[in-house]
Amino acid sequence: GILSIIIGLIFIIFPIFSSFAVSLLVGLSLVFLGLVTILSKFEAVNIIVGIISIILGLLFIFNISAVSFLLGFQFYTVAIVMVLVGVTGLIRNTSLSKLSSLLILIMGIIGFVLGTFSFVNPIYAAVLVGITLIIEGVVMYLD
Repeated sequence: GILSIIIGLIFIIFPIFSSFAVSLLVGLSLVFLGLVTILSKFEAVNIIVGIISIILGLLFIFNISAVSFLLGFQFYTVAIVMVLVGVTGLIRNTSLSKLSSLLILIMGIIGFVLGTFSFVNPIYAAVLVGITLIIEGVVMYLD
């Protein structure tokens, strides 16, 4: 809990460094995964997966915006599902109440907005991750 709060504060105080560090760690992990995949069993599938992993890893290492793109894409994916669930709940008789459906719909719209901000600016994505880590840390600490 405390560690999550500390890391969250680091993300908020140093968003550029945090974005770069995450992008670098993800990139290096993917490059090593690709190498291990290729070298573990020299078959066509492993070579293809390994090369894709290495290419994506290099993308993360040399392009800090790749992490914010993935975070934005994740927001959009979740937002689409939430909007669909919210609209379905408002139109049809489902187990969700109308109020719950409306709140889910509103959260889906907010998700679209957050996704757009994450696509535009990697610093925003880092601050958003920091806030999430702090909230998670507080919840863990209180439990």
